[in-house]
Amino acid sequence: MFEYLKGRLTKITAKYIVVEVAGIGYILHVANPYRYSDAIQQDITIYTHQVIREDAHLLYGFATESEKEVFLCLISVSGIGPTTALAIIAVDDNEGLVRAIDQQNITYLTKFPKIGKKTAQQMVLDLAGTFVDTSVQSGAVSQTAAASNQALEEAMEALLALGYKANEIKKIRTFFDGTNESAENYIKSALKMLMK
Repeated sequence: MFEYLKGRLTKITAKYIVVEVAGIGYILHVANPYRYSDAIQQDITIYTHQVIREDAHLLYGFATESEKEVFLCLISVSGIGPTTALAIIAVDDNEGLVRAIDQQNITYLTKFPKIGKKTAQQMVLDLAGTFVDTSVQSGAVSQTAAASNQALEEAMEALLALGYKANEIKKIRTFFDGTNESAENYIKSALKMLMK
């Protein structure tokens, strides 16, 4: 089993990237392959997970160890395979995913690709409380930071409920990181930005 690969990124396609290590090109199925575009023909480190089936040996790649841990937890759930797990990770909302599972927020979970109500319930049943270490290790968002910005999370969820798409909300969310406002003020500011 491979823990990670360190080599030159030589190819990017819609479904996978190719990393050359010691003259061998490894196909790695990743979430959002084009996010690696800035690293083409450069040396990168990709964390990996190998899946062996009767008809194929597949390598899945991840930018960080925490992303890999989320993937491994997801594929442990009945009804979620590697392709679905990658689609969920591709949304790039691991923080929201973990929080929704821990808070048993089925409605939020069904917003992820290929996740119906039954699968969302199974995710909560199997994974609630298992992501504590992953959240701490991610480095992207500490538990303290997440708690202190609960108002922002509530505002973003409200925008989803209003029918705005996750990718629209993700774009404007970056403008509010590091701020400390009420959920109402976040919503007002976000709606002004979305209506431009």
